[in-house]
Amino acid sequence: MAVASSLLAFVALPAPAAQAADVLLSQGKTATASSTEGVFSARSAVDGDAGTRWSSAFSDPQWIQIDLGTTARISRVALNWETAYGKAFRIEVSNDAARWTVVHETATGTGGAQSLTVAGTGRYVRMYGIQRGTAYGYSLWEFQVFGAFGSGDPGGDADKLLSYGRTGAASSSQTDSNCWECSPARAFDRDPASRWATSPGTGWTDPGWISVDLGATAQINKVVLQWDPAYAKSFQIQVSPNGTDWTPIYSTTAGTGFKQTLLVSGSGRHVRMYGTERATPYGYSLWEFQVYGAGGDPVPAPPLPSDPANPPRLVWSDEFDGAANSRPDAAKWRPDPGTGPNNELEYYTDRNATLDGSGHLVMEARKETTAGSSCPRDPLSGSGTCQYTSARINTGATFQFTYGRVEARIKVPKGNGLWPAFWMMGADFLTGRPWPYNGEVDIVEVLGKDVKTAYSTVHAPAYNGGGGIGAPYTLPGNADFSDDFHTWAADWNSKGITYSLDGRTVFSLDKDEVERTRGPWIFDHPHYMILNLAVGGDWPGPPDAGTPFPSKMLVDYVRVYQ
Repeated sequence: MAVASSLLAFVALPAPAAQAADVLLSQGKTATASSTEGVFSARSAVDGDAGTRWSSAFSDPQWIQIDLGTTARISRVALNWETAYGKAFRIEVSNDAARWTVVHETATGTGGAQSLTVAGTGRYVRMYGIQRGTAYGYSLWEFQVFGAFGSGDPGGDADKLLSYGRTGAASSSQTDSNCWECSPARAFDRDPASRWATSPGTGWTDPGWISVDLGATAQINKVVLQWDPAYAKSFQIQVSPNGTDWTPIYSTTAGTGFKQTLLVSGSGRHVRMYGTERATPYGYSLWEFQVYGAGGDPVPAPPLPSDPANPPRLVWSDEFDGAANSRPDAAKWRPDPGTGPNNELEYYTDRNATLDGSGHLVMEARKETTAGSSCPRDPLSGSGTCQYTSARINTGATFQFTYGRVEARIKVPKGNGLWPAFWMMGADFLTGRPWPYNGEVDIVEVLGKDVKTAYSTVHAPAYNGGGGIGAPYTLPGNADFSDDFHTWAADWNSKGITYSLDGRTVFSLDKDEVERTRGPWIFDHPHYMILNLAVGGDWPGPPDAGTPFPSKMLVDYVRVYQ
């Protein structure tokens, strides 16, 4: 900031605790920042000299990060702010300085000397400033990180998930067409697509609560809440030895909703979220209520899927090298006949997807003018005629997978009302779970009326349809996608999804960021692939007299690497 530092007092940081798990790790390490004001460089915040400081540009956001040199278990972060402090900021950790995990977040920073108890593992630690407390920038006399080198065992006895599968109770529960069987158990099933909610009949009032019986006394050190939009503005986390006598171990009147990771300290057999003020006219609702610590009587949770190998290997492919007019390989693809959703106009048949003998799959949309053998009877309407037929095939019965690089080389058709797509659906859709609770990953969609724009999107209960999370993108020079083949890919792992076009990243989704800002991430389970060419529908609109029929979507290959 512009004020001379000699006019400003600084506060000495508290002495670090002596135990091995709270050693000062950051002093003298490499520090970098988003910006620097004059001579006030990032390294001045880690030099152990409380008379030197880092200072940023006068804008939001800004950050300073420390490279500890190797992975460490972080237990505490000490910030000694200059007058230019952060009102809203996060402390984040990372193994690669690219994907960050939040271990502390506040919107009510006070400045001065702050000693923050945190729990996380990483090589890099960052203070990410979101809102300045003054008109100046962000400035730290010292940024200190405490803990122990070595990642430790994040799933060890002191940090186990204790709440999975345990018995829950609540002030009320919702069961209706808007939230079917939204019982307390749904918050403790580690299924981010199911939730608990208070009843609209009796529970859309204050207070409202949900509790879990851990089965035995436990020492609680962390609670993770993944809120539905019906969240608590004011609430407490409470513990009890008997489910009757409750002691608060966390309290706030400024709940933020979405995902909250609360570092707490308390002992009890029962843990409760006790909401005292709703943030919306609705009730209280949690996708997940997770309790971590030691003790209790934990039910082992199913292991989470492993990330793909690096470098990945090819595990599945179809090069479409069959004879001309043959059908797609039935060991890989199955036809998906019937009418499409979204008020589409086509009827999908097993005749409209064939190979061309030159290494391509041809998905053909046709305008039908007669009934009979050329147009199948629609089993939904009972009609013997249909206006358009097309193709949809999937790997649901032959190949399901979790994580990997999913890639296809496709040439899309042009024309009003045409809607080619390559996408994935959560495999539990096949066993009756309704959309969008299974998760949909759209690798590419193109509208025939605008073949200069492509879209990649994800859909989940908290963000779907027009509210899905995605992005449009174009080719260099605003070229036409229908003029040639292009390669679309999605790199999918436990951290998120990165979409690319012809080797160029076009859109990235970070799991942690989505959970903090939009809602639960529900894509960490098996999916299957779908190729289809729709005709009409809510989004593309209908074809017109200028739409060419037949129209063809050509696929050169589909490959999956893990």
